[in-house]
Amino acid sequence: MSKRDYYEVLGVAKGASERDIKKAYKKLAMKYHPDRAQGDKSLEEKFREVQEAYEILSDERKRAAYDQYGHAGVDPNRGGGAGAADFGDIFGDVFGDIFGGGRGRQSRARQGSDLRYNLEMSLEEAVRGKEVEIRVPTLVECDTCHGSGAKKGSSPTTCPTCKGNGQVQMRQGFFAVQQTCPTCSGKGKIISDPCNPCRGQGRVEKTKTLSVKVPPGVDTGDRIRLSGEGEAGEQGAPAGDLYVQVHVRDHHIFTRDGNNLYCEVPLGFTTAALGGEIEVPTLDGKVKLKITPETQTGKMFRLRGKGVKSVRSGAVGDLMCKVEIETPVNLSSKQKELLEEFEATCTGQGAKHRPKEKGFFDGVKQFFDDLKS
Repeated sequence: MSKRDYYEVLGVAKGASERDIKKAYKKLAMKYHPDRAQGDKSLEEKFREVQEAYEILSDERKRAAYDQYGHAGVDPNRGGGAGAADFGDIFGDVFGDIFGGGRGRQSRARQGSDLRYNLEMSLEEAVRGKEVEIRVPTLVECDTCHGSGAKKGSSPTTCPTCKGNGQVQMRQGFFAVQQTCPTCSGKGKIISDPCNPCRGQGRVEKTKTLSVKVPPGVDTGDRIRLSGEGEAGEQGAPAGDLYVQVHVRDHHIFTRDGNNLYCEVPLGFTTAALGGEIEVPTLDGKVKLKITPETQTGKMFRLRGKGVKSVRSGAVGDLMCKVEIETPVNLSSKQKELLEEFEATCTGQGAKHRPKEKGFFDGVKQFFDDLKS
């Protein structure tokens, strides 16, 4: 089954900025996250697809390779993404000898694969930063043979078939092509007496415990790279990297957008009409918010510097408080009587006290008058 275009997966244009790609990823990651999938395999597959697309398009080098060569340019089976030089190697191997300019390619053990660890955090932890311990199942260098794959006291020998090149030449008439040596599987060496613990692989399975320093201000989609903490390479080759992918859980009060935080604040209609002060929550505790008289529902109040400090620029965002006027419930007889008295004082003065209401009904009247005419 062919893979979908990564830009299509995230719903962005090919020329989308890094910010647009990250924003699209955050939205889709929250939509398809396994916590919400609840066993729905189709949603889990979409989440993996979104993760894969973001991993490629958020990396400048991988994105460039993908834009030029498509999925083949970032095929993990070619060691984590092929650039122009990789494709040059491909065509050189196949066609170089045909035209007399061939060159043998010295085989080398492959570098270890990169790993990804999904780290879930609360909003408070992400804003303040935290040092966490994670357990990662991976392949590590064998302690017995130190990655060589050969039994202690012995060592790998040069492959007699390819003479250590890892490639052999096959001729068919006028054509000559190179292919992976069938004797050593492209490694260039043969282990006649393999190490017992790793069975000649030079690597063994192990769960590593690592300490990760998460800087303050990270957000969903951010990655922390731990160099050399991925899988160990084959026969002593360098290890890959570990990428810790951050996912911030939804908060019951605040919503984050970039460096700004948003929250909805219920407001009594008396305070909304007369003005006053109320207490609102921030990540650092409660603060006073001054409400101006005649505040309408939906009005946004800004508390500067009460948002999130950017993990990159150090700039601090704001807290945006959206007020929602709350209609009183469970009124006593006395309270109802007082409200009726208040309403009586507004009779005939709708335009003065409730201009939006009067404007709306005047528009409705005009609408029906136009239908009749």
